[in-house]
Amino acid sequence: MCDTFVATPDITGSGKMIFGKNSDREPNEAQCLVRYPEKNHKEDSVRATFRDIPQSKKTFEVLLSRPFHMWGAEMGANSKGVVIGNEAVFTRLPIQKKNDGLTGMDLLRLALERSESASDARDLILEYLERFGQDACGGYLDRGFFYHNSFIIADPHEAFVLETADRFWAWKKIQGFYSISNGLTLGSDYDGLHSGAIDYARSKGWLKKGETFSFSDAFSDFLFTTFSKCKIRREITKSGGEFFQGKFKIEDAMQILRLEGKRNPDQSLHSDAAGFPISNPRFSPTTPGMGSVCLHANGPLAPNQTTGSFVAELDDNPHRSQFWATGTSIPSISLFLPFSIPGKSFIEGDIVQPGATPDASLWWTHEILYRLSLRNYSKAVSVFSAELKEVQEKFLRKAELLYSEKRKESGLDSLTVPASEEASKLYKKWKRQVIELVIKRNVFPSYGFSPLYSSSWAIWNRKARIKPSVLISSDLPYEPAYL
Repeated sequence: MCDTFVATPDITGSGKMIFGKNSDREPNEAQCLVRYPEKNHKEDSVRATFRDIPQSKKTFEVLLSRPFHMWGAEMGANSKGVVIGNEAVFTRLPIQKKNDGLTGMDLLRLALERSESASDARDLILEYLERFGQDACGGYLDRGFFYHNSFIIADPHEAFVLETADRFWAWKKIQGFYSISNGLTLGSDYDGLHSGAIDYARSKGWLKKGETFSFSDAFSDFLFTTFSKCKIRREITKSGGEFFQGKFKIEDAMQILRLEGKRNPDQSLHSDAAGFPISNPRFSPTTPGMGSVCLHANGPLAPNQTTGSFVAELDDNPHRSQFWATGTSIPSISLFLPFSIPGKSFIEGDIVQPGATPDASLWWTHEILYRLSLRNYSKAVSVFSAELKEVQEKFLRKAELLYSEKRKESGLDSLTVPASEEASKLYKKWKRQVIELVIKRNVFPSYGFSPLYSSSWAIWNRKARIKPSVLISSDLPYEPAYL
C-alpha cells in the first residue's frame, strides 16, 4: 500500500514540478536505494522479476528505491528528469497468478531506463502492458499477493496519472495537485482510454445502457479497495496539497509523507518547517488500520508499513533537480538524504544493499532503532526528535546554499555520501540512547492491551531472525550483505 502525489509548477513556490511517494510494503521487506549508471547493452534480453524481455541498446542512468529482492522499483528517477511512482490497485478483472507478466515495479524501472520524457514513459508502460501483461506477484513473503497498478509519471513540464485494470487503461494529464492511493481515481475525466475498455465493461454488465462510462466505477474491486483505506489516505494527501497550494515546496512534500494517524492535515501541517508536521499527541502505532500516510504495521488489519520515501523537485537543468530519499522505513523518524542525477554516489557495488535479515545496510541500521522504539513509541522518539529535525534542516540548508552558488554541473551529489554516513551514525547513536532508557526501566512496552499488535511484531521479528538481544545489543548478527 502506498501514497503518491505530484504538484505541477503552477502551484509550487519554486515554479518547478514536485513529486512525493511513500512506499508501503511488508515490515521485513527492506528497500534499497541504488543508482545504475547509463549503459550500452549487447545482450538481446534482460531478466525482470519473473520473465525475460527484449533489452534496449541503451539504458539511462536511474536512481531507484526498490525492494531488495526485486528487479523493479517502487519509485525513482532518471537522468532525463523523469520521475515515477506506482501504486497497487485492486480491480474486478481476475489474475491467473502464473507469474508470466511484469510487476508494476518492473514497468516503472523499464520506463525510467528507456524514456526521455513523462509522455514517453507513459507510452512505454502502455506498450509493455499490452505485450506482457501484469500477471506477476507483488508480494514478498506473501506469495499470493497479486494486483494491478497505477502510476504518477512526471518530468519538469508534464505530469500524468495512468491507471490500469489488467490490459485496460486510462490516463489523464495533471494540472495542480494530484494524489493516488491504492484505488482507481479516474472516472469519465480521462484524456486517454484503451479502445476496448467501454465495450468490455458493457459486456460484463458493469456499464448500464445510458450511463456515462467511469473507469474507476467499472473496474474497481470493492473489498480490497475498501480494506486498503485508500480513500482516507488520499483525502489526507489531497488536503495537504490544498493547504500548501501556491507555495508548495520540497519540505511540504516531506511533511505530508511524515503524517501519522488520521488527523486533519490542517491540524498538523505548518509553514517554515524543516519537513516535519506538528506531532500528533494521540497517535500510537498500535492503532489498527491502514489510514495513516506514514504507515505503521500493527497486525492483520495493517500488515504493511512505510518502507521507503522519495521526494523530487524537477528542473529543466538536470543538475539543478533535487532528489531526497530516506532509504529507510517510517519517514516520521527518518532523515531524507540529498541526491542528484546524474551522480556518482550509491552506485550498485559501492554500497551495502540490505538483505532479508539485519545487516550493515542503512535500511536495517535504522530499522533496529525503529523496532526498539516500538517498546514505547512516543517516549522513545522524544529522545532524538529534536536532533532529527535539526539535522534534517541542516541538510536542506546545505542544499539551498549549494544551489545559491549557481554551480552548473555539481548538483547535490557532493552532499550524498557525507549525509548518508552521518545518518547511519545518528541512527546508531539514537539506538544507544533509547537502550539507556530501557536499561534504566524508563521505557516500558505500551502495547500490552493490544495482543494482535504484540503477537504480530513477535512473528515479524522472528521471521527476520531478530531476537530481543539483537534490539538492545551494540553488535548485530550480520549475515553477508547483498552486494
